[in-house]
Parts: sequence; structure tokens; C-alpha cells
Amino acid sequence: MSTNLKYLSLGILVFQTTSLVLTMRYSRTLKEEGPRYLSSTAVVVAEFLKIMACILLVYKDSKCNLRALNRVLHDEILNKPMETLKLAIPSGIYTLQNNLLYVALSNLDAATYQVTYQLKILTTALFSVSMLSKKLGVYQWLSLVILMTGVAFVQWPSDSQATTTKELSAGSQFVGLIAVLIACFSSGFAGVYFEKILKETKQSVWIRNIQLGFFGSIFGLMGVYIYDGELLSKNGFFQGYNKLTWIVVVLQKIMENSYFVIDK
Repeated sequence: MSTNLKYLSLGILVFQTTSLVLTMRYSRTLKEEGPRYLSSTAVVVAEFLKIMACILLVYKDSKCNLRALNRVLHDEILNKPMETLKLAIPSGIYTLQNNLLYVALSNLDAATYQVTYQLKILTTALFSVSMLSKKLGVYQWLSLVILMTGVAFVQWPSDSQATTTKELSAGSQFVGLIAVLIACFSSGFAGVYFEKILKETKQSVWIRNIQLGFFGSIFGLMGVYIYDGELLSKNGFFQGYNKLTWIVVVLQKIMENSYFVIDK
């Protein structure tokens, strides 16, 4: 049953990854009346959704007992401040990564973004080798080389890019490329760091995700008020939000939870 759940999650994850990229790209380029939604607030909302979803999962593991849930949260989070603080580093990196993905999709077409972002597989592998002392086989290294080659070909200029440049300038494409590359490195490091923490503790992945979401919400709110404080004061936190925006946020969080199911 566990194996079937993993394969089901993998299939759903493939669908979600594709639909998320297209939906996010469409939401960032759709021209509507009024202000566009702030990507920084979308990141914060997604973190709150993650916290609520993980609390519900811990509640289920506690046999749907509110007292047991309160005891678990108190014992595993409040009574272990040093363990909780360990999640501040990957949480800050994940928050940066999530904001960079919105920047990348605002400046790159969906296909280029999708292929380039797969470099996170390479960065994750490299950090796994260096931080977790994992060993990769010949076929795994060969796959990474093929991946790098594919990304290089995607970035190679061609005549077919003429239509794209009408919508995206060379400057914006460069910004998008830098954003997605930084996101790849941050994703690889944060993912391996988080895996290392999970292997060194007995706390459940859902408790760890609540801790991640807590710090992520703090860092996200700081980013909102630092970079978008003026727009926030004019039009409010949920400016430009519509059904499409909420779909993007929910898809992003469901995708993250699917990754954790597969890892487990």
C-alpha cells in the first residue's frame, strides 16, 4: 500500500509540476484591470497553508485528539527551541527560492523555465555527495551530464526565439535566467540540509514542516514589508488576488507535500 501511494504521489507530482509552471506563468503575464497580485504575499499565504495542512496531518496522527495535538506541538516545538531554530536556515533559503521562482516565470517562457529549473537535480546531487557523503553510480553521473547538455541547448540562441523577444527583452531574460539558477542552487542546498536534519532527529516530517512554515512566514512577511510595503499600504495584502492566484498557491503547496510523501 505504501509503494502504491508513492507511485500515485509521483504521478500526481508530474501533473502538478507541469500545471503549476503553466498556471504560474499565465498568472504573472495575464493582463487585467487593477494591480497584479504580489508574488511576495503569495509566498506567505502558501506558507500559512503549509502550516495548516501539516497541523491537520499531526492531528490525524494524534488520533484526532485535540489534547494530544496540543501536547505534541508543545513538546516537539516549544520545548525544543534549539531543534526548532535549526529550521531557520533552510526556511530562509526556501523563502528566497519561492520568490525567485516568481521572478523567473515573470521573465522567462514556461518551456525555458521548466528545462532550466531541472538543474536543481544536479545541484541536489552535488550537495548530497558533499554533505551526506552519498555515492553516485556511472549512469547517475551520465544522466546529470545529459541534463546539463539539454539545459545548454535550451539556452542556445536560435531564430525561433524571435517571437519570444517581442514579449521578453534580453534584459528580462537575463534576470529570469539568473533567478532560476540561484533558485536551483538554493533548492539543492536547502533540500539536502533538510534531509540531513530529518536523519539526525526523531521528529516527524510534518512537525519539521510546521517549523519550516513558521520561519518561512516570518521571513516572507519581512520581505513583503521591505520590498512591497508601499504597494501593500495602497492596495492591501490581497491586491490582485483571483481564482487563478489561489490555484497557483494551492498547487505549489500540494506539490511540496507530494515530494515529502515520496521521500517517506
